[in-house]
Amino acid sequence: MEQIVNYIDGAFTQPLSKSWLDNYNPSTGEVYSKIANSNAQDIAKAYEAAEKAFPSWSNTTIDERSRILLKIASLIETNLVDLAEAEAKDNGKPLSLAMTIDIPRAASNFRFFAQAITQFASEAHESVGLNSMNFTLRHPIGVVGCISPWNLPLYLFTWKIAPAIAAGNTVVAKPSEVTPMTASLLGKIISEAGLPKGVLNIVHGTGSSAGQAIIEHPNIKAISFTGGTKTGEHIARTAAPMFKKLSLELGGKNPNLIFADCDYETMLETTVKSSFANQGQICLCGSRIFVEESMYEQFKKDFIEKVSQLKVGDPFNAETNLGAIVSQPHLEKIQSYIKIAEKEGGKILFGGKRVTVANLEKGYYLQPTVIEVQDNQCRVNQEEIFGPVVTIMPFKTEAEALKMANGVQYGLSATLWTNNLDRTMRLSKQIQSGIVWVNTWLNRDLRTPFGGMKNSGVGREGGFEALRFFTEPKNVCIKYNNQ
Repeated sequence: MEQIVNYIDGAFTQPLSKSWLDNYNPSTGEVYSKIANSNAQDIAKAYEAAEKAFPSWSNTTIDERSRILLKIASLIETNLVDLAEAEAKDNGKPLSLAMTIDIPRAASNFRFFAQAITQFASEAHESVGLNSMNFTLRHPIGVVGCISPWNLPLYLFTWKIAPAIAAGNTVVAKPSEVTPMTASLLGKIISEAGLPKGVLNIVHGTGSSAGQAIIEHPNIKAISFTGGTKTGEHIARTAAPMFKKLSLELGGKNPNLIFADCDYETMLETTVKSSFANQGQICLCGSRIFVEESMYEQFKKDFIEKVSQLKVGDPFNAETNLGAIVSQPHLEKIQSYIKIAEKEGGKILFGGKRVTVANLEKGYYLQPTVIEVQDNQCRVNQEEIFGPVVTIMPFKTEAEALKMANGVQYGLSATLWTNNLDRTMRLSKQIQSGIVWVNTWLNRDLRTPFGGMKNSGVGREGGFEALRFFTEPKNVCIKYNNQ
């Protein structure tokens, strides 16, 4: 059986403990490979390699760093099919999604930051009257830690790594132990691209062991993490007293506010996507749908009809819209919330049941699920489910819609459907989220800041925000004689 090993100091190495984890194929429910179960010793080894590589890499010219990152982007594109197939097998997502979204975006992440670093400038301030000039230096931090989730494995792994190494840092990175395959394949790609050994070290294992060792390491001075809010809280409690820089992209419970003056057909089609793309396992999915009362019954009818047409099945079937849930424990979590909704008085309008796929009977398949609720304070509206489950409820006024949108602990994204410019401007300012999409969803420009408010995280990723995070600013003040 294939073993997924660590990539440290430019070489593939087994875990020092010789301990392994099972890696499941979600579409079949069967173990298909073994993952390195790394511990603090492996992290220490990865750190040593990164520390050794830092002086040289941090002094490499921007042009050279950019060239290597562009080469990595090109090689990801060259290996599109292999990477997409690995992602679909490892994660359970439809191959079509991996082919068109996940892997192309991973290439775009490297290409974007290869270019962004060449335009990343510092500031200078002349202090007239004080005969002095201030300018800002931005130095790479050193060895940084990057920990990524299982829902968009290579997509989000590269979203962290690319700006870190573009800025001149060296990296100890841990992908999710649930979906390690494409991160392992990336090790081969960066070797072929000529990234110097030790610049990127990929260590596999659990969050409680390998991940904990990264955040506890006294000399890893910055942590970029994407994942659940509770894990983010734990990281902050551990890392904050050590004065580490933190970028935490955490949970979401994102509202869709649908007003009667929207472009109805576009809204309907997009809302189906924003509800169930990647089996609803995207932190930006709109899981709470609020619809203006005057159109609520029509929306409910049309939405359910559209959802009922979605095909759940084999990720490698071109007709599949929803593949497998990522793991058995996660499937059980989602199912538990559907039961909670029923106990709380929610009405299941569609779905809620496990799906048996021919020849893949042990796979983790679930129907897309639509639940009508009466109270925004119910648990299924307040807690992140992270699956193909959405709730719907009507609202009467704009003020009521805003109150429900903001009435959760999260504030990652929101989607607003209206053709009223005044309403767009009012609500965009008042909705408590890091991203507001108006008449669109998941429309991303990589130059823009990405992140959430409230319990959805700390800091921003994307564009120059990411490069600022992965560098330390230093002000230099020079006084001169003006005579």
